[in-house]
Amino acid sequence: MAWSKLKLDEVVVRRTKLLELRRQGVRYDDPRVEALGYSSPNAARRDLTRALEAHRAEEAAEVHVYRQQENERLDALLEAAWPRATTPSPVFDKEGNVIGEELDMRAVDTVLRLMDRRAKLNGLDMPAKAELTGAGGGPLQMSQATSAELEALIGLGPTPAPSHEADDEDGNTQADRDRE
Repeated sequence: MAWSKLKLDEVVVRRTKLLELRRQGVRYDDPRVEALGYSSPNAARRDLTRALEAHRAEEAAEVHVYRQQENERLDALLEAAWPRATTPSPVFDKEGNVIGEELDMRAVDTVLRLMDRRAKLNGLDMPAKAELTGAGGGPLQMSQATSAELEALIGLGPTPAPSHEADDEDGNTQADRDRE
């Protein structure tokens, strides 16, 4: 049996007050919730769940209508741009002679942007999956490092202290001589 308009309005008012109380952090077993006419805390919980589900269904219906309207607009634009993007047009020289045929690349770009917009609108593009792997495609090796090691890895660490090695007569250190 369908509810009367008066009964539906009462339910909306009660659910609105319940939602307001819940936003304030009031528990379902609070006397203020019971004063709204709920027989138990579980009844109030179920009623709020039903209200939220009904709201989600209304939102989903609105989203569906929006997508349909946008798809129709994209169809109209695509229909207008498609012939110029797919049918070669003659190319003329300075004297007006046909020297070849080419596609209208601006129209091709327009078609591609329309198709991209449609894919985004309808969720057709799958997100790219990325996976980090270690050497040879194996598992990534994790280890703990000291802050000094991390700083050295990212280039923020202290510069090496100058060595106090003896220089030879050309001004070269032992490390310079080892490299030679």
